[in-house]
Amino acid sequence: MLLSEWRTVQRGLSSRYANEKNRRIQKTQHSIQVLTDAGSWIAPYVAELAQEWESAGHTVHIAHAVEQVRPADFCFCLSFSKIISADARKHFKHTLVVHESDLPNGRGWAPMTWQILEGKKRIPVTLIEAVDNVDAGPIYLQEWIDLDGTELNPEWRMLQAHATQRLCLQWLKAYPSIINEARQQTGEGSLYPRRRPGDSKLDPRKTLAEQFDLLRVVDNKDYPAFFEMRGRLYEIGINPKDEMKNDG
Repeated sequence: MLLSEWRTVQRGLSSRYANEKNRRIQKTQHSIQVLTDAGSWIAPYVAELAQEWESAGHTVHIAHAVEQVRPADFCFCLSFSKIISADARKHFKHTLVVHESDLPNGRGWAPMTWQILEGKKRIPVTLIEAVDNVDAGPIYLQEWIDLDGTELNPEWRMLQAHATQRLCLQWLKAYPSIINEARQQTGEGSLYPRRRPGDSKLDPRKTLAEQFDLLRVVDNKDYPAFFEMRGRLYEIGINPKDEMKNDG
């Protein structure tokens, strides 16, 4: 074979290799819909997650209501308080939910808050497939958050958000093989009720130590701690103070 002919063959092989490589890259790019409540505490962490996905070549759309969603490969429901109907889920190959409990125990609302109130210091974060029944879908991934019992709302929320980000990134990276690794929930399970502003009420007859976990879960802005005394209501804010000033 002449040198010129060999170079022509090389160019052809290189071109086919490049085209095949581009096709493989394109196959790994997905469209992603994220559903999260408007004004949610998790919003900045969702923005970070979306940016990382976009840097990897995926397209991301964030919505705050089911009516705002766009058809996509996957929908991630992150701190979204509405149930996604079967009709809404038809827009996606998979609809994923991140839930902070050891399912089937602790289905429902505000699971991390409820578990902190129960005194738990090790709380699971679980990524599941959304189904018709609340938080009842197959489990794909799970990791655990370890608390020392002093973390206030912004601090344990940050740990929760970072775990959420890791699970979402891990799921997409492992797709589609991860679908075969899903495991069904077993057992009857339990359900946490929705929390209301009145759940942040302190009892002035109890000590701070007795109510410290309640102070850890309140939000100073959206649902602050409060108590009733002599016919009036009073709000209390709580913030960490790591150093004491020396009066001397």
